[in-house]
Amino acid sequence: MEWVLAEALLSQSRDPRALLGALCRGEASAERVETLRFLLQRLEDEEARGGGAGALPEAAREVAAGYLVPLLRGLRGCPAGGADEPGPAARQRRRVLRAAGAALRSCARLAGGPPLAAALAEEALCDLLNAGPAPGLEGAAEAAVEVLAAVGPCLRPREDAALLERVARAALALALGGDKAGPSPDAAALVAGRLLPALARGGGAALRAVWDGLVAPGAPEGPGRVGSQLLILSALAEKLLPEPGADCVPAAREAGLDARRCWRFWSTLQAGLAWSEDALTRKRARYLLQRAVEVSAELGTDCACAPGHGPGPSLFWWSEKKKDELLKFWENYILIMETLEGNQIHVIKPVLPKLNSLFEYAVSDENGCWLFHPSWHLCIYKRMFESENKILTKEGVTHFLELYETRILPFSPELSEFITGPLMDALSESSLYSRSPGQLIGSVSPLGLKLQKFLVTYISFLPEEIKSSFLLKFIQKMTSRHWCAVPILFLSKALANVPRCKALGIEGLLALRDVLQCTMITHQILLRGAAQCYLLQTAMNLVDVEKVSLSDISTFLMSVRQEESLGRGTSLWMQLCDWLRINESYFRQSSTCSSIGLHETSSLNAYVRNLVQEYIRSPAWEGGENSCMPDWFEAKLVALMVLLAIDVERMKSQYSEKRRTQNVLRIFLDPLLDALVKFGTNAYMPLVKTDRCLQLLLKLLHTCLLKGSGTRDDEVVTLLQNFIMSTTESISEFILRRLTMNELSTVSDLDRCHLYLMVLTELINLHLNVGWKRGNPIWRVISSLKNASIRHLQEVDHGQEPTLGRQIQRSVSMAALAMVCEVISQKPELQLDSLDAGPPETFISSLQLNQTLQKPHTEEESSFFEESSSSRGWGRIVARYIHDQWVCLSFLLRKRHTLTPASEGETLEPTLPAAPLAVRTLQSALEALTVLPSEQVLPVFHCMNILVPKLLSTSESLCIESFDMAWKIIASLSNTQLIFWSNFKAFVQFVFDPKVLTIAAKIKGQAYFKIKEIMYRIIEMSAIKTGVFNILISYCCTSWVVSASNVSLSIAKNYSELVLEACIFGTVFRRDQRLIQDVQTFIENLGHECAANVVIENTKREDHYVRICAVKFLCLLDGSNMSHKLFMEDLAIKLLDKVNMLYFTLKYLNLLKHRVKNRIWQTLLVLFPGFDQNFLNKIIDKIFQAGFINNQASIKYFIEWIIILILHKFPQFLPKFWNCFSYGEENLKTSICTFLSVLSHLDIITENILEKKLILKKALTIVLQWCFNHNFSIRLYALVALKKIWSMCKGLHIEELEALTSVIESSLSQVENMHGTGGAKKNWQRIQEHFFFTAFHPLKDYCLETIFSILPRLSGLIEDEWIAIGKFTRFTDIPLDAGFQWHLSTTQLCELKAGDWSQQDVGSNSGEADNQSEWTDVQKKIIPWKNHVPDFDLELIFQDRAAKLGKSVSRLIVVASLIDKPTNLGGLCRTCEVFGAAALVMGSLQCVKDKQFQHLSVSAEQWLPLVEVKPPQLIDYLQQKKAEGYTIVGVEQTAKSLDLTRYCFPEKSLLLLGNEREGIPANLIQQLDVCVEIPQQGIIRSLNVHVSGALLIWEYTRQQLLKQGGSTA
Repeated sequence: MEWVLAEALLSQSRDPRALLGALCRGEASAERVETLRFLLQRLEDEEARGGGAGALPEAAREVAAGYLVPLLRGLRGCPAGGADEPGPAARQRRRVLRAAGAALRSCARLAGGPPLAAALAEEALCDLLNAGPAPGLEGAAEAAVEVLAAVGPCLRPREDAALLERVARAALALALGGDKAGPSPDAAALVAGRLLPALARGGGAALRAVWDGLVAPGAPEGPGRVGSQLLILSALAEKLLPEPGADCVPAAREAGLDARRCWRFWSTLQAGLAWSEDALTRKRARYLLQRAVEVSAELGTDCACAPGHGPGPSLFWWSEKKKDELLKFWENYILIMETLEGNQIHVIKPVLPKLNSLFEYAVSDENGCWLFHPSWHLCIYKRMFESENKILTKEGVTHFLELYETRILPFSPELSEFITGPLMDALSESSLYSRSPGQLIGSVSPLGLKLQKFLVTYISFLPEEIKSSFLLKFIQKMTSRHWCAVPILFLSKALANVPRCKALGIEGLLALRDVLQCTMITHQILLRGAAQCYLLQTAMNLVDVEKVSLSDISTFLMSVRQEESLGRGTSLWMQLCDWLRINESYFRQSSTCSSIGLHETSSLNAYVRNLVQEYIRSPAWEGGENSCMPDWFEAKLVALMVLLAIDVERMKSQYSEKRRTQNVLRIFLDPLLDALVKFGTNAYMPLVKTDRCLQLLLKLLHTCLLKGSGTRDDEVVTLLQNFIMSTTESISEFILRRLTMNELSTVSDLDRCHLYLMVLTELINLHLNVGWKRGNPIWRVISSLKNASIRHLQEVDHGQEPTLGRQIQRSVSMAALAMVCEVISQKPELQLDSLDAGPPETFISSLQLNQTLQKPHTEEESSFFEESSSSRGWGRIVARYIHDQWVCLSFLLRKRHTLTPASEGETLEPTLPAAPLAVRTLQSALEALTVLPSEQVLPVFHCMNILVPKLLSTSESLCIESFDMAWKIIASLSNTQLIFWSNFKAFVQFVFDPKVLTIAAKIKGQAYFKIKEIMYRIIEMSAIKTGVFNILISYCCTSWVVSASNVSLSIAKNYSELVLEACIFGTVFRRDQRLIQDVQTFIENLGHECAANVVIENTKREDHYVRICAVKFLCLLDGSNMSHKLFMEDLAIKLLDKVNMLYFTLKYLNLLKHRVKNRIWQTLLVLFPGFDQNFLNKIIDKIFQAGFINNQASIKYFIEWIIILILHKFPQFLPKFWNCFSYGEENLKTSICTFLSVLSHLDIITENILEKKLILKKALTIVLQWCFNHNFSIRLYALVALKKIWSMCKGLHIEELEALTSVIESSLSQVENMHGTGGAKKNWQRIQEHFFFTAFHPLKDYCLETIFSILPRLSGLIEDEWIAIGKFTRFTDIPLDAGFQWHLSTTQLCELKAGDWSQQDVGSNSGEADNQSEWTDVQKKIIPWKNHVPDFDLELIFQDRAAKLGKSVSRLIVVASLIDKPTNLGGLCRTCEVFGAAALVMGSLQCVKDKQFQHLSVSAEQWLPLVEVKPPQLIDYLQQKKAEGYTIVGVEQTAKSLDLTRYCFPEKSLLLLGNEREGIPANLIQQLDVCVEIPQQGIIRSLNVHVSGALLIWEYTRQQLLKQGGSTA
């Protein structure tokens, strides 16, 4: 078209100047400039042929100087617009620029070239340099690039070499973005696409300048520039890579360039392959790699890349001798990288074995060295780790961790850096550690085990000089991010299993300490504790003791929480003691130990003794009465090291004198004991010293007696207690003086008060342990402290402004009195009646509740607020003061609550003359809840627990208000782990107190409904906070069991909804929640091997314990007790009603609703022994009706089991059972299998019936008719029942049935002896071996283990639903009778594994797809696609209907059997009908009834042939269609897929669509004739399957319409 236009212009006038001048006049539109370009190019061609006019050069110069250059200058000031600018002005401007540039190039050639080109290039270069490497292209820069691209080829390589170099450097700077963060995509694309290739054609100088700018040592680097660098390299690939033939790339030859020999080229290419997030950048990198390999193979010469950083093979090398091996290696490598661009694991997984072959090529068999640089392999793993598909990521990580299982790879620094970099980044993903399918809950994570094996193997192969640095980097990497609980646990476990070696020094120990601090972030306490155990074991295995001191070790141990892992007496503690014993003489000498002259003791003993001495010796600068209390850190450290040292000493003296332990402990504690003895006599002892001594005393006791440590009765505990008790008098007198003599007068002294009271409590406990004596010092101190506290609190200020010291003393006195009350209430031995108990009770009863402390005098406020940072605000002080008041009142109410009046009209006992009325007290409690912070409301709840039962009947509204306010506080605390549980327990105890529940149920007022409302709120909260329902159900059931009276159970009946909800409780966890539970179970299964299990208390907050509690409660009920019987019957009716509410077809296993139904039937089985005939007569119809519902296998087993038990216990219901077989066949469908399964246990049912003949005749009559049913599954179940019944008939020799003997015997014989390997024979064998008909015994297997563990496991329920019998045993809140049946007695059911036969209602496809020749005399099963006549008739029917409607039908068949979602199937149905497809093939026609399907299909299923082909039948179906002449077209992305736009569909096409998640399985891909993929421009690699199918259906239709149009024409 362009050529014709130019010829037409020249035919009008042969004067070029006139033509050019005419075109240069007028508006510079895109069309005018493009026409000028056409004409100049035509004139250029004539000039080349020698036919040009003589005036042409001059005319060209005039056009360039007079028109084009001014035009380009004018365009410089216009905005460039981005690549995504939609405006037409920007598009027009770019058209003008391109056309003007091309015209200018022609002018330069016509005018003689070099001088004009050089001048234009100089001017454009100035514009480009002035614009600079801006983030976006400015107008001047874009115009300059167009000019330079146009005139660059006209410049002379030698004369203009300097100019070419300057232009090349400026262009490269623009493309790479200069010193900025990164280039502009527009700039890089324009420069790489137009300017640089044009310059490269101009000569070697420009190419050399570009190359140097890309690979020079000072060239800009960074991930942001890799894309632009690869864009430039791919644009210049033909110039930078040599080609066969000397004249192919003269510029490259002149510049002496070969990119293959430059390591920077290869490192940039690897960065693009592995690190780039842009798919196009990765594609360019693969292109360059493939091009380099092709060039090397074609050249046939050896070459090697120059060495880069570090030793090892070249990044790239070529040897003609090994050409075949190299080609194979790179072919596989590129194939793997291309395949990884997809996200479908089934496409990628078959290619992964080629990765193993890459390693075989990469390592030399001769010397074991790397032949290929290992960084190439690491690029593959990096791509897998970065995949959006987590399954692919896990596959990549697993493959990498398995590297050393089958081979030994040479050491490589790059491999070590990869492990501590990308691999550990990938390992931070928690989902990778999930269990494999089929693994039981509590099994070790497969990936965690592989990680452990890999790390142990890899480190064992590392050179000794490298091992330390690698481990240090590995551990430091663990501190570089916030890890989740699961990854940090398994990384720590892997490190702990590394064999012992001296690899870590002080830097490594500090890194481990940082990792320990990282573990504290997680809320999973057990996982946190287990990780700490493993990290401490890592330190013991890997630390070089000669490089660290005992001081370093002790500081490190302080990062390990004793209450979570390092408990005294645990296996971890003993390992640590043993490690210290072995290495104590090898630790680096500490400077602090040199001052001690005890050379006869070990270094550990010397260090500890010095540690205690330095601790007790308080520095002079810490003195002063107003100093703050010391931090607890040092006290914890000293106590820990003392106990470790003494236990080490015990290890050494196990077989020597025992007195040595006592002597060593005495030596350690002498400084402390000396100081403590002087407390009572030395009034001038520094305050800080007393604080430190008491802190150490407390920490020694706490560390020694940690719960679960098992050290309460050991020698060290006894010695320590004896030593401390010898100082009791001195300590108690000191504390009494400090608390009562106005010595505590500052805000920081409140912390000391708390310390003193804790010490006093511990001393009381010590004396109680050895036996309480009236004359001991503690007795006198408690009495004196009580009296002095009351005296201080009763003092009146007489109108004076309160001072800070006075108010602090009041707060201290109230705290001391509260402590005395708490101790007395917890220890009945301490009742002080003989010491005049009247005054404290009188004082407490006269307290003005919620009384606050007035702020101190204004003159002292400044000093108050200027105190140290440890001081608390006045509001906290007042809150604590109110809290202590309620502690005292709680003590009084618990002691005398029976005397508290219920109303204002009643009188009080003389012992409580001024006690507040109950109503006023409860009102004050509500007021306190509004004042106190949430962490201090516990004593108020305790008081409300006593008050509410007394007031509920008379002051219901006030009690309801207390319920509401308390619940608001509990709800606000739900995210506060430390204080929530104690407050929640107290809340449950007062709201669900048995007395409260009884009164509320009797009056049936608003309180009754409020309690139920709170009950359901707690259940709702349990879905997000595991454990709250456990506390509620445990408290209620325990209280009902303890009372064990008819009244309690009759009251419990009013709250049977609570037990009902508990019986069916259990949420479906998210994957991350299930993972946490799995790993916690794994840790728990380690038992005492993991110290965290010993130290951390098992709170039994798992959801299973809710059901366990309810079930054990139900097991205690006695059916002979009327109240128990009524409770069980009420619960059973509500459970059956719940079943009816869940009436629907459960299509998918393990849905929440399916699990609920499963739990209901489990509970009914537990309740069954308490049912009598009268009650069963009311519910038997509901139970039988449940058998007709389509249920999952586990539910069917439970229904069948309970029917068998009912018929066995009460044969009177057999007539109703026979009636179940009389329903119409439409109603029965395959649910008749339930009742046939019951008949297969007829021997159990008739066990207690003497006359069995009539029953057997009836059963035989019924079962025979079902043996000839058209449904395959029904026939199988009927035959199993027939075999059982007939064996019973033969045993009883029933004469009336002899006539049937030959028929039945021959039928059973035919079934047993059928030949062939068809599905019928296999399924007959399977169903006979099924556990329900072989090992299962309905009576002997009746126990909790079968109901809750074995049967759910055998029926395919998810492991979350299995409740091990051990959990029932461990839950001791509700004890069961010793005679209760827990375990299996005689059967071996627990040893069986889940079989491959599953009872299902939906469909009857078991074996029906197989050859059924053995059953031709019974049934001919018609499968539509296997029988031509029905298919033909069906097709004719639809074609006839379509013809009547004027609709055309194509020959396209769409197969959607692999698609699951009804929405996608409904949309496809509509699309197929619209475009006239011949048929839509689906996996099940049942989905047509689905509402979602119908919503999208909008009745299309009524006008489209639908064919049912199940996924297992697809191979046969596809082969059948191939035989009919169909081409099988698959929609899949493979290495050989054809572009949809280039594929021509045959008329008879079958379109196979893949699954939504996994695509087309590999076995079906082999059946395809062709794979078609839809071209994509974006990043996301796949479309929705309905959208993909619609695109191909339309493309097929479009092509067929074009063919029809062509034939018609």
